[in-house]
Amino acid sequence: MKIDPENPADLPVQIAAAIRDAIVQGRLIVDQRLPTEAELADSFGVSRPTVREALKRLAAQSLIRTQRGATGGAFVNRITFREAQQQQITTSTLLLSMNDVSFETACEARFALERACAPLAAERREATHLATMRDQITRQRSEDLTDEAFCASDVAFHRALVDAAGNPVLSYQLAGAVEAMQPLMNMITFTARSRSGVADLHQQIADAAQARDANAITLGLQALERETRALGRDVFAARAGNSS
Repeated sequence: MKIDPENPADLPVQIAAAIRDAIVQGRLIVDQRLPTEAELADSFGVSRPTVREALKRLAAQSLIRTQRGATGGAFVNRITFREAQQQQITTSTLLLSMNDVSFETACEARFALERACAPLAAERREATHLATMRDQITRQRSEDLTDEAFCASDVAFHRALVDAAGNPVLSYQLAGAVEAMQPLMNMITFTARSRSGVADLHQQIADAAQARDANAITLGLQALERETRALGRDVFAARAGNSS
């Protein structure tokens, strides 16, 4: 593992990247103990505080874990898909907020990705997935539910549908689409949409999942997409009219 002293990136960033590359390439394997701070400092030709900062960066990314005691030190961590999903959500949220991504584009991507799960969800759904979806539908029909709580329930419903596909790689990839894009769309449209209409469509999707009917799940998602896009256009048109 090497760094470039002439590289404008600061040394902790370079060291963290070098160790991360070694993990990704399999030169450092899960549960392997990293060299000590002193050994890493000698290897990279830097101070121990610089190495310590690099290790903090790796720990923040869940790539390493630290243990105390005589047999302690820094070890290569095993990242679970569930842990990685939060990073995916954070990154997707930042991308949507920092770049010029239209509502239509976000909506198109989110529903296209979720529809891809429909056949697998119909085939593999379990009782726990159905129970979660139906629990969220019950919440969504409550008149006392706040707008924010309704949005959270909407996310939980679709998260259960995605997880019903039984594929952790798909769940990870869709985390950004469902949990980062959907709240954005919900907060834009929740004042205009019919809660009962959304709950009815969710009921249609849940019933289709129980019947293992992939086509009906897809039809329900398509109906949700049409409604969401139409509401989005109405909201943006109203905002444009108010600003003129």
